[in-house]
Amino acid sequence: MAQMHNQLSPAEGIWALRRLPEMDEVQFSQWQALLEHRTGITLTAERCSFLETNLGIRMREIGCSSYQAYYEKIVSGPDAVREWSTLVDRLTVQETRFFRDPDAFRLVADYVMTRPREPFRKSGLEAWSVGCSTGEEPYTLAMILNECMGQLALQPLFGVTGSDISLPAIEKARQGQFNARKLLGMDENMKTRYFRPAERNTVEIVSSIRDRVCFTRLNVLDLDKAPMHGMNIIFCQNLLIYFRRWRRREIVKRLAERLAPGGLLVLGQGELTDWQPPGLQRVPSEHVLAWIKRQSDEE
Repeated sequence: MAQMHNQLSPAEGIWALRRLPEMDEVQFSQWQALLEHRTGITLTAERCSFLETNLGIRMREIGCSSYQAYYEKIVSGPDAVREWSTLVDRLTVQETRFFRDPDAFRLVADYVMTRPREPFRKSGLEAWSVGCSTGEEPYTLAMILNECMGQLALQPLFGVTGSDISLPAIEKARQGQFNARKLLGMDENMKTRYFRPAERNTVEIVSSIRDRVCFTRLNVLDLDKAPMHGMNIIFCQNLLIYFRRWRRREIVKRLAERLAPGGLLVLGQGELTDWQPPGLQRVPSEHVLAWIKRQSDEE
């Protein structure tokens, strides 16, 4: 608290502790439209308190006293680009952990183990984690691919790309260092093989896995500009739930275009219903929503 009073005048210090007024419908609609236009993310009216809380925290940090003033700062202020990046990080980074969906990762392993080996031997395997947050998902994919390559007696010729709209999340992912609680529920042998103790109750990914994973900032509304092509595996879970149904279909269509023939697309359960993506064949599974790109769609 002393630090706050050192940085703010007495009046500002009092304001910083004061509860912000509730956001009215017009203000919420304004923020709702901005978020959807720039990120595609849709906030329902039920999530107004979520928006108020996260805007309020950031507004107190920078000494901004009204939603409208902060909106104008985001849209046209001198530091608008940087401030927008900070806000997007607060609104989009979700709690995640290693091996978050065991069924989905088992399906990935089964897929790799049952594919013809010769293509992997010649050109390797490329995977992409879309909406990777702070990196737990792409690193998990890398561990699984490494295990599969070992079981198939193949050289570990694979790479994993993680992409996310949040630059701070990407920067944290690149460090490869995590709180030990992120490993809860993981197989002990996997922990021993792929993590090393680091300072202050953290662990770090071993270099052999870190070297196989790269990260890039990418807004899923810009998938048509993404350089990823010919991917063997695309993993996109817990992302589409934030988008309108028509936009989900558009995103999945773009992802499918970036799959290699025979490639695997994995989504989150319930994220896409009552629609069959063209050129893809549903993987029979009760617990995982996944498709394989038909070989005939190579052209």
